[in-house]
Amino acid sequence: MSDSRQFQVALSLLPYVGAKTAKTLVSYCGSAEEVFSAPSSRLLKAPNVGQRIIKSIKENKSQALEEANKQLSIAEREDVKILIYTDKGYPKRLLRHEDSPYILYYKGNADLNAQKTVGIVGTRKATEYGKAMTQKIVRDLTRYNPLIISGLAYGIDIFSHKASLECGLDTVGVMANGLDKIYPPAHKNTAFDMIDQGGLLTEGCFGTMPDPSRFPQRNRVIAGLSDVLIVVEAAKKGGALITANIANYYNCEVFAVPGNLEAMASEGCNKLIRNHQAHIYTSVEDIEYILKWDLDERTTKPIKKSVGQLTMEEQIIMNKLEEDGGTMAIDSLSIKTQIPLGQLASQLLMMEMKGIVKALPGKQFKVVH
Repeated sequence: MSDSRQFQVALSLLPYVGAKTAKTLVSYCGSAEEVFSAPSSRLLKAPNVGQRIIKSIKENKSQALEEANKQLSIAEREDVKILIYTDKGYPKRLLRHEDSPYILYYKGNADLNAQKTVGIVGTRKATEYGKAMTQKIVRDLTRYNPLIISGLAYGIDIFSHKASLECGLDTVGVMANGLDKIYPPAHKNTAFDMIDQGGLLTEGCFGTMPDPSRFPQRNRVIAGLSDVLIVVEAAKKGGALITANIANYYNCEVFAVPGNLEAMASEGCNKLIRNHQAHIYTSVEDIEYILKWDLDERTTKPIKKSVGQLTMEEQIIMNKLEEDGGTMAIDSLSIKTQIPLGQLASQLLMMEMKGIVKALPGKQFKVVH
């Protein structure tokens, strides 16, 4: 057990130090251990760090380090991976978002950085139509071997996990509580099966209870992990719509299964489609088209184009992409290039046809080298 690991976990256990603040402190100080040893005057210079946070660090250091040792011991005993956001195994998709978790607890064998990921969510009061659609969606997705992500809750969530297990797909349940407790308890057997064919993931340390306030936080992890989010059934209000809203904010493609106009369980899905907050889901071909998964299966070689042959606008786009590591969301690219979104989308389509860039899930674009 390394001292650095102890400090990393201890930072996540401090009162008033959330994920965003923890990452800010580590970035500013250089390491979690430095956060605990830095003088108050230095910590005060970190962005958005005030006296309350500094007081928490100084007064709770010993207790947090002691609790961190306990958490690390339990994790080792229970074969749980503790993933800090700087770790190699941390889900890269989450790193795109500034509100991503500082720490994750994971038990399972699925690759959290799988090539394709699909989130499936919906109402806890699933109808027979919703259950049947969930099973069909998962079965049709099997050809692409995606990682299926959901929240282990009653209704659509648990049916998506069960369907994945039946179809031989890895499936990860994102929980709002610690890994020492399965919630709801009725899903314990399915959860145990998922550890062998997928996994269980949470932001909460051992002992964390499934308090209501933790579920929206859990939902952002589901959205952040997903290349595409499918809402199968949803009432007018509820967790599924919260997840869909977060997914839209993250530039994740959202699909909704349409339903009977008089069915309460389909009100949310129909509303998402009506308000252009989700694509209509009629078959897996809809996802293939939007995410270009059908193109991914081909082995055509992109046509290379030298920098000297680029138009002025293409050169501006390429420069900004290269500055950001070669990949960027279209919204960010529009801001940095000062090219209107509609015009930029058309330009990127032309560049993709030329083999200069490639569209990725989540409305991201990557330079083709």
